[in-house]
Amino acid sequence: MNQTVVRTDFNFPGQTGVYHGKVRDVYTINDDLLVMVASDRISAFDVVLPKGIPFKGQVLNQIAALFLDATSDIVPNWKLASPDPMVTIGRFCKPFPVEMIIRGYLTGSSWRSYKNGARQICGVPIPDGMKEHQAFPEPILTPTTKAAEGHDEDISREEILRQGLVSEEDYIQMEEYTRKLFARGQEMAAAKGLILVDTKYEFGKRDGKIYLIDEIHTPDSSRYFYKEGYEDLFARGEQQKQLSKEFVREWLMANGFQGKEGQQVPFMSDEYVETVSERYIELFENITGLPFQKADAKDVLNRVENNILNFLKTI
Repeated sequence: MNQTVVRTDFNFPGQTGVYHGKVRDVYTINDDLLVMVASDRISAFDVVLPKGIPFKGQVLNQIAALFLDATSDIVPNWKLASPDPMVTIGRFCKPFPVEMIIRGYLTGSSWRSYKNGARQICGVPIPDGMKEHQAFPEPILTPTTKAAEGHDEDISREEILRQGLVSEEDYIQMEEYTRKLFARGQEMAAAKGLILVDTKYEFGKRDGKIYLIDEIHTPDSSRYFYKEGYEDLFARGEQQKQLSKEFVREWLMANGFQGKEGQQVPFMSDEYVETVSERYIELFENITGLPFQKADAKDVLNRVENNILNFLKTI
């Protein structure tokens, strides 16, 4: 069976820091470059699940790299190169402590809140009478705090500015970038027969300039519906066929897990892990319109390390 990357412990020349996130391991080189390894870990409800998903890291990294390149005319981004299918290397930027979430449809966590009586999200009013998976009159911005550990928390624009988390000038620029990136993502999705439903963007600053950082338009950070059949399913009040990580969340909820205290992650059989891997590959092919080429995963950690080292020698 192919190896999965569930943890890396590299030590690169000039390494000045390392951060192991829920999914990505990020190495800082000379406080100037970031080496981001998209692992095969999978998280849901802010919990890392016990088994890695074959080729998941490759899927996420290659989707993100494609969309970073396709949106670089809207906002400068951190990416310099992807020397390995699971790796992106780019500029180190100081991240803003908020994530910019933009929603085109009432679905997922926003629907769960709405169904329980909420009529505003992050200070944005939501009209009465909406149905699950219904499009908002125009996309809404629902930012969250960016927690180093545990759960990110919803926060309003007003509270971000009141707390001084982001300056007003920078926040206005981030809002503008977020709307333009989402519009581009929706256009690109529509061309593939998909609907980009919602997504998140992260931004950082370097030399006084705002950069788009981290991933973009991946199934871990975004939700997609199939365009064909959307209207019929919506009219009948049925669930949409989704291209996102929501199917993993739904499996967990069906097995009694929502990340709450005292709950146990359900057993993940090899068969289930393989179905998740297949779904991620399906996501890649539908989102990009390209066939997925599985990278050689027999000695994957050595491959990743050598490709990074070889690239670092060139700069």
